[in-house]
Amino acid sequence: MRFLRASERLMERWATNVRCYLLPTKPKPGEVVAILLRQCDDNALIFGRQHIVVPNAFVIELPADIHRLLSDNPLPVAPVLVHQVCRHAAEQGYTFAGPVAVDLRPAPGDMPARFRVHSRISPARGRP
Repeated sequence: MRFLRASERLMERWATNVRCYLLPTKPKPGEVVAILLRQCDDNALIFGRQHIVVPNAFVIELPADIHRLLSDNPLPVAPVLVHQVCRHAAEQGYTFAGPVAVDLRPAPGDMPARFRVHSRISPARGRP
């Protein structure tokens, strides 16, 4: 089963890379949300029938100019993305190890004109 899942991910990445090289790419409005939801689905840890833990800490690296535009915008984007992830988790029956957080950061200088999404499971911090 692991082999099939790894092969499927490899083929998906390969097809995506080929498409990006052949077609001009501009992020669609829902593309970031779709990637966040896919991060949840692909990185789910199953601990039991009713206990599936998914990533809750996301970092989105954006090109500097796009990051600047979003930072200057009076309507914050991160809470909307958090809401979308929480809604998807509720629909799928997922649980989180801690609060959901989406952090928008400017990407390092060597990044192409797209964005990157990193995710991890971050446990809730206990109260002192």
